[in-house]
Amino acid sequence: MHTSDDDFRALRWLPAGRLELLDQRALPERENWLRLDSAPQVATAIRDMAVRGAPAIGIAAAYGVVLSALAHAGQPQPERRAAMDADLAVLAAARPTAVNLFHALARMRVRLAACRGDPALLLAEAQAIESEDLARNLAMAEAGAALIEPGSAVLTHCNTGSLATGGHGTALGVIRTAWQAGRLSRIFATETRPWLQGARLTAWELARDRIPVTLIADSAAASVMQDAAIRWVIVGADRIAANGD
Repeated sequence: MHTSDDDFRALRWLPAGRLELLDQRALPERENWLRLDSAPQVATAIRDMAVRGAPAIGIAAAYGVVLSALAHAGQPQPERRAAMDADLAVLAAARPTAVNLFHALARMRVRLAACRGDPALLLAEAQAIESEDLARNLAMAEAGAALIEPGSAVLTHCNTGSLATGGHGTALGVIRTAWQAGRLSRIFATETRPWLQGARLTAWELARDRIPVTLIADSAAASVMQDAAIRWVIVGADRIAANGD
């Protein structure tokens, strides 16, 4: 079982059959958990950026399918499948550019067809999507941190940590692991306008993990890269081409 050292997540499934999302719009002033019990509510949370980050969006949508199965469990099979198809369409429309959203929904559709809407089997699939993302992030972090020369300063942009994923983070996960391994001398994070994901989320995550970070204005990045001898800039990307671009 893969584990991460951070003690917070963007979302959590409750045994009572509800999904809780950490409302990222409220950070860093307060930690407000949204309790959701329907697929349309999950879609609204995605659309309104209460949950954000491609992997976290995909995981939330997978749990949204489980909520749909629970909501329509008492209906005859044809009506239940029609209602769930409608819920999946609402989830897909919540963020048309999120690749992870469609990957997660595609997996849930396959499971849905095989299990005829059994909520327990759909929940197992959603939990697998979440745990697989965490495992990938931990592997990526180890591989990336091993490349960083000890004593390096690093700059990151936006938020690519636990709040954006199933845990630990992608680009920020590399930074988190490199810091714990003693390879980093300083960490800089840009504010990331206009949503200020760096100022509100990345800085909050690192402070929560007791990792020192220097927050800078976006426009100061070039100057800091020159004056602070930054060796690495580690960021996330929405699309990776086959050649690595």
